[in-house]
Order: sequence, then C-alpha cells, then structure tokens
Amino acid sequence: MIHVDAASIAAMAAVGLAAAAINALAGGGTLLSFPVLLALGYPALVANVSNTLGLLPGYAGGSLSYRRELAGQSRRVLLLGIAGAAGSLGGAYLLTRTSPATFRAVVPWLIIASCLLLAAQPTLARRLSRAHGEGAKVSAPLIAGDAAAGVYGAFFGAGLGVLLLAALGLFLNDSLQRLNALKGVVSMVVNGVAAVCFAIAAPVAWQVVAAMAPAAFVGGFAGAAVARRVPQTPLRVVVVLVGLAVAARLLV
Repeated sequence: MIHVDAASIAAMAAVGLAAAAINALAGGGTLLSFPVLLALGYPALVANVSNTLGLLPGYAGGSLSYRRELAGQSRRVLLLGIAGAAGSLGGAYLLTRTSPATFRAVVPWLIIASCLLLAAQPTLARRLSRAHGEGAKVSAPLIAGDAAAGVYGAFFGAGLGVLLLAALGLFLNDSLQRLNALKGVVSMVVNGVAAVCFAIAAPVAWQVVAAMAPAAFVGGFAGAAVARRVPQTPLRVVVVLVGLAVAARLLV
C-alpha cells in the first residue's frame, strides 16, 4: 500500500495541470505525468491506467476552449470518434491481458518511441501544412489510421496526440489549429473508452485520479487557450529529455 500524503497529492495535482496543458499545446504530457507517478512508487501498469483516468478531464477542458475551431466539424468528430473508440477497445483489451512484468519491460521502448515522435513534431507540422490529401472528407485510410492510433492510445497514451495529428494532416486539408482541436476531441474519446474499461477491469489508484482530474481540466482549458502563442520548442525539448531519462532509468 502506497502512503499518500499532502505533498504527494500536491505533486499529482501539479503534474496533472502541467501534463494536460502540454497535451493541449503540443502533445506528450504523459511523458511528464507518468514518470512522476513512478517516482511516487506506483507500479508501471497502475501508473499508466491511473494516469489515463486522471488526465481525461484535460481533453474535455481543451475541447471546451477549442469550441470555435471545432465549429463545422461534427461529422468528422462522429466518424473519427467511432473509429478511435473501436481502436481503444482493442488497446484496452490488450493492456488488461498484459502482465505487469511484461508491461514494465515494454514501457521504456514505448517511451522512447513517443519521445522520437514528439521531437519530430515540428517537421511533421511543416509537412502537414503543405499536405494535399483527401480534402474535407474523412477517408477510409484516415479511419484506419485513427483506429490504429486508438489501439496505441489505450495501451499507452504518450504520443497519441502526435500520431493523431499526423494522420489528420495527411488526409484532411485544413488549418493546423482546427486539426489540433479535432485531435483533442478524438483523444478524449479514445481515453474515455479506455478509462471505462480500466475502471472495470484494471488496477486503478483512485487517489491519483482524484488528485489529477480537477487540475487536468483547468490545464487542458488553459493550454488550448494559449496554444496559438506559447513558444513550443523549449517545452518540447524539456519533455523529450525527461522522457528519455525515464526510459534509460527503466532500462537500467
């Protein structure tokens, strides 16, 4: 049993706020919140599922803040939400059938992959801004990519936003801000489905969820509000370095 004191609760709330804001800004917030939960003594599997539930309100806050950019995207939200939800069910099933030892062995490599995705995000964004794909319509390849991202996001959420933004930009011609808003809603659906599955069938540390969730909502709302202004490069560098350090520690 992990002892939870006032300092631990404050750390969880603070990292929930920061991670949700980072998810709204650039993606990769889990690369900060997951290591903090590990440092507080939670096993990797418990930290992962609790982190998913704790950060879920952050996506809701971000989507509320991005409501102007979401205008006119209801059909996209519906189709991609269904595909993401289907993928999330698959990912949640895989995670609940994975032993804690196996998950801990896989986690460092998932973190490294997420760090590489986040580091490559500026290049992806530049290419996406020049992309000429399927116009405004949701195509079959986009739905397939969205479902695959849902599987990954439910199994281990770090880097989900980067994957989704890459898929959306390849197949939809739209502004990066509108695609970022769409990414946030689909991420919310993926994590929401996973959260329900985890609440039923996975080891959740509910004290983590209670501490992180309210702060995450505020962080997501604020992060989306400043996403157009904040310099993202320094933030991205810090998150990537933290993630790589955690991966190295887990490997050793």
